[in-house]
Amino acid sequence: MIYEKGRVCLKIAGREAGNYCVVVEPVDESFVIITGPKEITRVRRRKCNVEHIEPSVHKLNISSGSDADVQKAWNDSGLVEKLNIVLPRFKVKAGKA
Repeated sequence: MIYEKGRVCLKIAGREAGNYCVVVEPVDESFVIITGPKEITRVRRRKCNVEHIEPSVHKLNISSGSDADVQKAWNDSGLVEKLNIVLPRFKVKAGKA
């Protein structure tokens, strides 16, 4: 199966189209569980149809499917810089005085 655990893919459909994601777990021949994680690629963990993602030649070495493990694998691989992924800037809400 081309959509094995750790495969880096490009979302080609939906609101996250154009962003990279990582396959965390294959569900069946039509669906996989993916994550960005959101802190790196703006893709949240979700079940995704394989017709909505395009696999790349890159694969991350992840032992578990946790977002922390995937985030560490992104940072260790150097793919963030290689794929020119721009990290999201999250707005910080000001507290009430």
